[in-house]
Amino acid sequence: MIKNLSKKSSRGRTPQGEPNPIDVHVGNRIRLRRTLLGLSQEKLASMLGLTFQQVQKYERGMNRVGASRLWDIGKVLEVPINFFYEDMDKSVANQSPRMFSIPDAEPLYLAEDEEIYNADPMQRQETIELVKAYYKIPNRKAAKHLFDLIVSMSKSAYNNNDSEE
Repeated sequence: MIKNLSKKSSRGRTPQGEPNPIDVHVGNRIRLRRTLLGLSQEKLASMLGLTFQQVQKYERGMNRVGASRLWDIGKVLEVPINFFYEDMDKSVANQSPRMFSIPDAEPLYLAEDEEIYNADPMQRQETIELVKAYYKIPNRKAAKHLFDLIVSMSKSAYNNNDSEE
């Protein structure tokens, strides 16, 4: 039997051959964290022992990130593995390869409400700019004081909201 070697493997891709939306989501989260830390693709690649093209492919979802590689990426970017799956829309979560390969598979729903996705402050440009500016503060002791001040203000604002209304 001769196998058709010209057929590209569709493993993990949509039936149309597009990158799986979950892989795209994970790639977007890698890019988000990398940019929040002020790292270039080249710098991240160097820290992981990869080429910047490989990081680029991961970030676009063109290449799937294996478990051990995701572990390394999480360690380098200083986030837990679940960070890469946070804020995933239900429609994305239900496009896993399982859904394409098992007819009549029941969708798996995330525990979070859909409202959480729409209100995610981590997706706002303001948040990204704030975090970038924070990490650019050269005096880390001053940055820590600023952080403590913001946390303190947010707690007092939360407590004062009840009395202002």
